[in-house]
Amino acid sequence: MSSLAAWVEQISGHRPRDLGLFERALTHPSRGGPDYQRLEFLGDRVLGLAVADWLIATFPEEPEGQLSTRLHALVSGAICADVARGFDVQAQVRLGQQAQNDGAFASDNVLGDVMEAIIGALYLDTDYPTAAAFVRRAWGDRVASVSRPPKHPKAALQEWAAANNRKPPVYEVVERSGPEHAPRFVIRVSIRGLGEAEANGTNKQEAEREAARNLLEKLT
Repeated sequence: MSSLAAWVEQISGHRPRDLGLFERALTHPSRGGPDYQRLEFLGDRVLGLAVADWLIATFPEEPEGQLSTRLHALVSGAICADVARGFDVQAQVRLGQQAQNDGAFASDNVLGDVMEAIIGALYLDTDYPTAAAFVRRAWGDRVASVSRPPKHPKAALQEWAAANNRKPPVYEVVERSGPEHAPRFVIRVSIRGLGEAEANGTNKQEAEREAARNLLEKLT
């Protein structure tokens, strides 16, 4: 058995029938050729249904609004990336050279996408019950412990500025580098008269989020 097949069986309890599905699930677009994007699209839907089923069974008295809040928190990119790190997915991701040099294997966006792609691959290689059972094992006690999504750093920074009678934060692109398929952004956020912070990411949203988090840590 190949090392990849052994790893898939270790994390999922399933010996792959079509190993190519899992190879694709772990391949970043920067590598060229078939990549994880279609499997991510599918896995995102399988994950959403599996978690929704789980929530309905776990919280039979909760209204739709509270269930939706829990669902959005549990299928967020940050949670998917956290689950991926628990399986050491970053050691299995296949990246192009530039994306590897840029550290894309550590990105929440990449790891979250790959985690969803793995779920999609498992669904295609088996069936929905097997994929849903994997989600339950992988997500563990998060369903019981996550009641609402953490406040987004950009929203938190904006609220902090308003509460302290300051103008809204201003975001600007300091640098954009890398090829089109694996860009890197450096973003600066500032609140006039109080300070500024920078962060980088594989897209502007990721870099803005981390810059906001960094500035909040300076100000609070």
